[in-house]
Amino acid sequence: MTTEPGRRTWRPTFPERRAQRVRRIEFILCILLLIQFLLGMTVNLFVKIPDNHPGANPPEYFTGVVQSVSWATASGGLWLASHAGMGLLLVIVALVSVVLSLGSRSRAAHWSSIVGFIAIVGAGFNGGSFLNYAEDFSSMIMASLWAVALGSYLVGIYRIDR
Repeated sequence: MTTEPGRRTWRPTFPERRAQRVRRIEFILCILLLIQFLLGMTVNLFVKIPDNHPGANPPEYFTGVVQSVSWATASGGLWLASHAGMGLLLVIVALVSVVLSLGSRSRAAHWSSIVGFIAIVGAGFNGGSFLNYAEDFSSMIMASLWAVALGSYLVGIYRIDR
């Protein structure tokens, strides 16, 4: 593309455009993670999760997580449903970030999106574990993995395209 005779403007290549998209999505993920933190603190401080909801104390972990998360999103009240729904949205957006990073040549995009995705999935499973068994250490692990995800995306924002 030319603007003046003999002068060309710079246009990013496909991998560079992909890396820029990953960077934008990681910024969006940081905002969503901050919203998730606030929702989680609201649930932690003001919501009493009943001891006998569907999925509580299951004999098998994964079946219990599916039942607990389904109950939380459908019948858990506004704050718990919002927190669980935001968690599911975070998994989807983080997966989009991973897929887009595969088309870029940026190692920072690869690593930040993969580490962030794994941390979000791990936090989600520990949230499900907290719903299943009401153990405080599951909540602590969930919060720790939230911090890992946020840190990973912040590093990615800083390092991508540098």
